[in-house]
Amino acid sequence: MKKIPSLGAHGQTLSGPEKTSYLVLTAMFALLTLVAATPAKIAQTATASVENTITELIRVLDNQELQQPGRSEERRQEIERIVRQRVNYEEMAKRSLGASWSELNERERQEFVDLFVQLLRDSFAGRINKHSDEHVVFLSEHREEGFAEVKTRITGSKVDTPVDFRLVNQFGDWLVYDVVIDSASIVSNYRAQFARIIRDNSYVGLVTKMKRKAVAVKWFEKTTPQ
Repeated sequence: MKKIPSLGAHGQTLSGPEKTSYLVLTAMFALLTLVAATPAKIAQTATASVENTITELIRVLDNQELQQPGRSEERRQEIERIVRQRVNYEEMAKRSLGASWSELNERERQEFVDLFVQLLRDSFAGRINKHSDEHVVFLSEHREEGFAEVKTRITGSKVDTPVDFRLVNQFGDWLVYDVVIDSASIVSNYRAQFARIIRDNSYVGLVTKMKRKAVAVKWFEKTTPQ
């Protein structure tokens, strides 16, 4: 089973085949920034929502002009714009934190969501690469009440990896709240990490650790040439 990046060092890579499912990792969760999202076009099915998002992201990754030196920040912002319309950050953060979520007040929940999104962005930062021959094969969609799971497979010359998208229907629109890569759930991975830190240090200790990491990464980004 492959491991999802942890709270460890900046730039940590996934175990397993090189660039395994990098398109999904990079595009869907590489550069998340919590800002007010503009209403996205309502998709008729969860599969259509995922497919439309990936199509938009590939367009950005393949854009020759945005690959030019000095335009990396512009490229990043364009990816963020697409992703933030298609991810339910609060649902993802809530599921990742687990039982401790119910003990938080509204202010604490918002703070955790902000820190969680920053953590996701930091964990996958630097994985923007040129899209090569990988493509997504859509296999099936299963829906139950307001939730859906879209099963896909990322294939190419160097990868052949199952990737499942889990979505929740919010006001008629399908938004991603988890991605399962080769049986490894991003939400489950973070839930296990958070539970361990809370057990050893308390919830306050977890928040402190997340804040310190965010500050360290921001300093790193400011001192690293684009």
